[in-house]
Amino acid sequence: MRPGYGHTLRYLGAARGAITRRQPIFPTCYGDALQGSPVADITADPQSGWTGVHPAILAMNCLAYDAATLGNHEFNFGLPWLTRMLSAARHPVTCANLKLTCGRFLPPYLLLDRMIRSHDGEKHPIRIGIIGLVPPQVTSWDHLHLGDRLISEDMVKASRELVPRIREEGADLIVALAHTGIDTGPAHPFMENAALQIAAVPGVDALLAGHSHQIFPDSTVPGTDGGAVDSAIGTLSGTPAVMAGFGGSHLGILDLALRRHHGHWTITGHRSEARPVTSMKTGIAAAPDAEISRALTKTHAATLRLTRRPIGHSPAPLHSYLAMVGDSAALRLVNAAQHEAMAELLRGTAHENLPILSATAPFKAGGRGGPGHYTDIPAGPLKLRHAADLYIFPNTLCGLQITGALLRDWLERAASCFNRIGPDARGVPLLNPEMPSHDFDVISGLTYRIDLSQPARHAPGGALASPGATRIRDLRHAGKPVRASDVFILATNSYRAYGGGGYPDLPDTERIHTGKTQVRDVLVRHIRSRSQVAPPAGVTWSFASQPGASAILETGPGVRRHAAELAALGATDLGGGSGGFVRLHLPFDGPLASRGNDN
Repeated sequence: MRPGYGHTLRYLGAARGAITRRQPIFPTCYGDALQGSPVADITADPQSGWTGVHPAILAMNCLAYDAATLGNHEFNFGLPWLTRMLSAARHPVTCANLKLTCGRFLPPYLLLDRMIRSHDGEKHPIRIGIIGLVPPQVTSWDHLHLGDRLISEDMVKASRELVPRIREEGADLIVALAHTGIDTGPAHPFMENAALQIAAVPGVDALLAGHSHQIFPDSTVPGTDGGAVDSAIGTLSGTPAVMAGFGGSHLGILDLALRRHHGHWTITGHRSEARPVTSMKTGIAAAPDAEISRALTKTHAATLRLTRRPIGHSPAPLHSYLAMVGDSAALRLVNAAQHEAMAELLRGTAHENLPILSATAPFKAGGRGGPGHYTDIPAGPLKLRHAADLYIFPNTLCGLQITGALLRDWLERAASCFNRIGPDARGVPLLNPEMPSHDFDVISGLTYRIDLSQPARHAPGGALASPGATRIRDLRHAGKPVRASDVFILATNSYRAYGGGGYPDLPDTERIHTGKTQVRDVLVRHIRSRSQVAPPAGVTWSFASQPGASAILETGPGVRRHAAELAALGATDLGGGSGGFVRLHLPFDGPLASRGNDN
């Protein structure tokens, strides 16, 4: 879901069945390339002073991309900004399942005429059809920017309607650039992660997936029953496919062996690979491309000038290494900023006397992002880049009116990120890898415990899995039990306010504030207004005690710089884990589960 990753679709020499030579035909990049880092986000900041071409577009132009589609984050700054950024691209952009209310937004598909050389040196024409797809939820997630200007359609439905038309227009090969992940659950309309279903559409010959930060093929992940997901040969629903992680972690490569017979092309074999940019053996990343580095020199300099601006001071480190096992000062700081801003907004309104709560999540907490994907800010001066690290998305601040019953279910959704750990469990992985950390909301203004002896109420995608499950215990506000009929104002971000991450999509009447101020700006203002930041003390949440039970948390190696916090949790360092992570042993009958248990 983050910017900068790409894929290359290549063809192996064809004609007469001979496979002798690899020929790059068209590299493709798609989805979430234009937002997600300071060097990209300065293009949407009027005060940054940057007025040039978007740096990601500059890089794509250097690489001579042939086609692209969009991701959901491309819409974070609105359509006028997106239109300006795309105007500098030297390659066409397609999107099949989004339309303007008054017409077509982008071409629904592309037809690329190319030449391919066979083993005997003879050139042959080939017409490649490209269809681009984006999660239909984008019109909800960025409703504040998009309003009623865009209409979204189901990705699978759009594919089924358009693929036959693309074939009728002479496409020899159809490739889906699908900004969507792999969901092995039951199919349903308007799926967010529909790669399996799109790959199964008749006529789709290859698929480049994304959005969910997964890597495919991945030899460490077993295939599904029935072979719908086959990592061994790199197919989804029998179709060659690849997904290249996120944040520039991998290059997705799809090699296709083609045979031409009586004027028609057929795929006779393929090889799918998600190639790491950083060597797993040496830890050394690929060398920067000299041409791209030169093209981005001015952008890089402008970004450094902007992000090095001082905004405050923190007497203590702010990090996310342990944000999934208890209160994090980094999250408390964001929640405090949201709470303060919402209180100001509600002053003098009909809602000013309602209790205000604040929700945020650890956006950088390892997982599919790897052992370096953590917030890690040392004590001392805070700069603008630190605010961007604490809050990496350009979401805006929203206020929701919610009941105690909905609040409890909201927390149950968050607590579904953990595996079930019974009283006798030993060394069970704490986190469900299918649910990313940015879906784990922590709500300040409350105290509560999470009982992992119970099953998760929600599946990773948000659907109800065990409706009767109750992991949230001792839920209190101001020391009193929260009743189902209690009413609160919840300060949160626009993505969550419109149902992002599988959370409730409330009716408009319950969204009492839907402003356009970015949470990151709210955070910067909060920090600047103080001589030094001091996140509220106290314990918001802890795990319920389970004598004899324990879990394993994989986190970044930087956690070893915080020995006092590890000791406070009763954690034992078990050494290195998979992929460079550090493994911590966490007992559920020690300090981990005793903090805040006097609530």
